[in-house]
Amino acid sequence: MTRRVRLPGDRYRGPVTKDPAAPLWLSAVLLRIITLIFAIGVVVNHHDEYANTGLAYATVGGMAVWTLVTSVYYLRDTGKAVWFIFVDLLVCVIAMAMSRLVLTHEQLTVLAVPLVPTVWVTAVVAVGAVRAGLSGGTLFGLVVAVANYAVRGYVDTDLTRDMVLLVAIGGVLGLAATTSRQSAERLAKALRVEAATAERERLARTIHDSVLQVLARVRKRGREVGGEAAELAEEAGRQEVALRALVSAAPLESAEDGTADLRPRLQVLATDRFQVSVPPTAVTMPASAAGELAYLVREALENVDRHAGPGARAWVLLEDLGDEVVLSIRDDGVGIPAGRISAAENEGRLGIARSIRGRVSDLGGTITLETAPDSGTEWEIRVPARKATR
Repeated sequence: MTRRVRLPGDRYRGPVTKDPAAPLWLSAVLLRIITLIFAIGVVVNHHDEYANTGLAYATVGGMAVWTLVTSVYYLRDTGKAVWFIFVDLLVCVIAMAMSRLVLTHEQLTVLAVPLVPTVWVTAVVAVGAVRAGLSGGTLFGLVVAVANYAVRGYVDTDLTRDMVLLVAIGGVLGLAATTSRQSAERLAKALRVEAATAERERLARTIHDSVLQVLARVRKRGREVGGEAAELAEEAGRQEVALRALVSAAPLESAEDGTADLRPRLQVLATDRFQVSVPPTAVTMPASAAGELAYLVREALENVDRHAGPGARAWVLLEDLGDEVVLSIRDDGVGIPAGRISAAENEGRLGIARSIRGRVSDLGGTITLETAPDSGTEWEIRVPARKATR
């Protein structure tokens, strides 16, 4: 059975089988049960001293009922609603406030008798930490500490020590919950990549044993026969190179933070005429920007195929400079005559203006062109690596 897990500020991350912070939820429930038992013992021990003993027992009775309700809710497999957790915090604050009616003034200010809930309220700090991480645990710890100050009516070293402990416990538990979820996400991603790589290798072996061998045979035999068969052989050779590049490229997977590796999107464009060189490590950038750059390079290579001449070759070089990504697309074709691009725009053919320059402008980058008749063409594109968005 799958379920949906969402954290504050997070987008939906898809179905998962289990919340990685489930053991922490169980710990929070056990903490509440244990502290409830302690609170009952404190009330029994001081019941003869209270100003309102009946209200004291009624308060711990309500705490017991709420402990049962929250235990059932927090241990279920479905998500934990934020509104319920804030209701939980409100119930704990109300239980603390009841102490002003149960305890005498001397017990509150001089004798420092424990409040009716005593340490029972620390469980809600753990709940806030598990649900919302470091910020949630810290916030809930501060709220409980402030309520403690308000009920007592004064500030001293002991109460301040309690505040430090509450905030520290909330922060540490919140950090542990966040770390466990992040570790689970990284593990899931690694398993997906491993599975995709294994599947790609399996497909590569299958394709190598069938399709690639057939294409290689067609290419070889066609060249031997000549004529129209030679043309088919050249086409088979191009498809063979493209297919090899496709099965050897990394999976086209986007990360959960919306970024993607640009390298595999360029590697699949390699043919016998077009060479693609990429760094050995991932070149991450927003997935939308990676898609736009891949489409841009495809357009540039198609222009080489159409206009640079039948024997023209092209080279694509990808560089990651940290704060920006640099793409160089160079060919050894006939080049672009002076004024040809402007003339094409005036004639309504806006391929370069829109497909190349327009995309680079939308991504917040810059583009330069170096070309001359019979000297080939070179585009250099620079795009911000982290903020590139369309």
